[in-house]
Formats: sequence, C-alpha cells, structure tokens
Amino acid sequence: MRQALRQLAGRVWWYPHDEDPDNIQGGVAVISDPAGSVVVDAGNSPSTARRIQAAIEAAGLPAARRLIYTHHHWDHVWGACAWPEVEIIGHRAGARILEVEAQRSWSHHYLRAEVEANPRLGPSFRGRAWAMPSWEGFTVVPPHTEFDDDLTLPGGVEVRHVGGQHAEDSTVVAVPDAGVLLLGDCFYSPPLHLRQAGDGYAADLVDRLMSEYPEGRYDWFVDSHSPPRSRQSLRDLIVSG
Repeated sequence: MRQALRQLAGRVWWYPHDEDPDNIQGGVAVISDPAGSVVVDAGNSPSTARRIQAAIEAAGLPAARRLIYTHHHWDHVWGACAWPEVEIIGHRAGARILEVEAQRSWSHHYLRAEVEANPRLGPSFRGRAWAMPSWEGFTVVPPHTEFDDDLTLPGGVEVRHVGGQHAEDSTVVAVPDAGVLLLGDCFYSPPLHLRQAGDGYAADLVDRLMSEYPEGRYDWFVDSHSPPRSRQSLRDLIVSG
C-alpha cells in the first residue's frame, strides 16, 4: 500500500495505518524540525520504512534525525533497520525485550514453528510473515537512547512513559506547539495471544491523559491503528468500547 503523508496539525504529519486487518501496519508520525525530523515508530518492516522515507522526501520535510518507539511490539519497530542514520529512542523496559528479540532467528520457517508451538501467536506471526517478503539485511534494533520516565528532545518534543495493559513500555509523545498527543497503542487491550475475556480499552489511562493534556492545548489524540481522533472522538470510542 502506497500512502502519502498528510499534515495533521502544525508541524505534525501523519502516514496512515493500513485498514486491511491482515496487514498489521500502524500509522507513523513525522514531526518536522529544521534540525532534522522526528519520526514516531519505525513501520512494520524495512519496506514500509522506505515508503515513509520516500513520503517524507515527497512532502519536502527535513530528513529524519530521531526515531521514537512508542513500544516494543514488532509492527512498531521492525522497520528500524531501514533508518540507519537516526538516533532511536525507547523506554528502558522495551530495550531489554528488544535485545532478546534481536537474538531470534527470524524467518518464515521460524514463524511457522512458533505458531505450531503456540497457536495463539497465529494472527501476530502471520502478520509478520505478510510484512516480510524478504529477510535479507533484517535485524531488530534496540534503542540507542533509553529513558525511564520522561525525556524532552531538542525542539520541544516530549516523550513520556505511561505503561498500561498493552505493553509495559508504552510511551506517548506530545508536541505542545501543535496540540498533538501521539498515543501509540497505550490504551489498547493486551495483545491477542495474552488477551482474556473482559479485556478492553484502558479507560482510566485515557481519562488521566485527557486531564494531563488539557482541552484548549491538545486537540488531537492519535493512536496507531485508527485515523487521527479529536478529543471528543476518543471519548466516544472509550464510552462505546
């Protein structure tokens, strides 16, 4: 799927998620900065990362200088090896997980063997196989810069660990001058292979974030696998979910 970046608000641009549920590709944000753009999440594969790089160039935005992981899940980090000259930033807990992931013998054969051993991994591992027609040059890349609680980057981008049931290292990224909060998957239920009956959206986390990123200053709350949402749209989702 070939997409174009669109300007969301101020200097925040958005490369949309894939609506095909078999192609587990989340949206990726690009925060323009004359000193080098900040990319939020790496894409689900090197080929997706290269499409995003082409979209950055086509939009006339500065080349990427930094890349932030919202969390360690594969569809947010597997494109990182196609961003060789950027500083990758991620939470310390996710970094330890990715160091282990980097040692696995990733291949279609490995994916099939893992699903045979644990069928609940099927949706995730089939998505990985779909995303990776070739494994040549692929590697999982742990972050170069780790943080524990929060971090403010040059240019004013704010990175903050929030945790939650979806991933222990879930991180949000705030762009105060644009009124945008990038949520990753932080309020989602646990991954399918870990999900239990009754698991749903983390409404308490959403309520806390809406309070801490107040109305009038933050107008966009953007999760990875949906179109960008207004504050009210996110409230409606949580109430109905």
